[in-house]
Amino acid sequence: MLTLASDFGSPYPAAMKGVICSRTDAQLVDVAHDLPRQDPRAAAFWLRETLPHFPPAVHLAVVDPGVGTDRRAVALRVGDHALVAPDNGLLRPVARRFADRNGTEIEAFEITVEEPTSSTFHGRDVFAPVAAAIHEHGVDRTSEVGMLSPIALESCVDLRFPDPTREGDTIRGEVLVVDDFGNVITNVPGAEIVDVESATVDGVSAPVVDTFDRVAAGGRLLTVGSHGYVECDVNRGRGDEAFGLDVGDAVEIVVG
Repeated sequence: MLTLASDFGSPYPAAMKGVICSRTDAQLVDVAHDLPRQDPRAAAFWLRETLPHFPPAVHLAVVDPGVGTDRRAVALRVGDHALVAPDNGLLRPVARRFADRNGTEIEAFEITVEEPTSSTFHGRDVFAPVAAAIHEHGVDRTSEVGMLSPIALESCVDLRFPDPTREGDTIRGEVLVVDDFGNVITNVPGAEIVDVESATVDGVSAPVVDTFDRVAAGGRLLTVGSHGYVECDVNRGRGDEAFGLDVGDAVEIVVG
């Protein structure tokens, strides 16, 4: 299996698939091609929450605002998974999750880039050929033919999500992502609102519930999403609009 994820929309992913299909008979699975555009951190969150549900595979992900610059192209190996991406931290969170779950180490490799056809479409010209080669021959053989070179993981760009802080009943965090439903996903662990009946978000009061329909349609709510973080939502509406929040905003939640 070879998964593909990007912020490309359409039709650019088809070109990557064409390159891969010309080199290997991998089963291709589209994760998403509408990841937050030019936002490696937000995209990294969704990949961390999605890719661990796959069996062993090669994962190709491209959210690459630095395409054409001197940023490196890298591949990571974590147990039976290989991940191919620009070196902007995009796959570090999911690589850590793979490593933590399976008790394996993360190995890093630099992808050899020699005069790609385009300076603006490395997804097609750099990452897709390498992902296909890894699927067909494995990381070690791909290294032997000169497409990959081992490097220290510490030399790769790391990406970590910020930790919230708590003083008494006040929790200060940050909005990590907003999904297509308008649900505002914070970095506050769900454990912070266990046994809490209501809370305020930046001064706006809302009940804490376990399902959306615990409040009337159009009503604000706080809940814990499937990812384990506190969400600021609206039943059958958009939480980002109701709470006035967007990606990267600071958020203050007062419980009790």
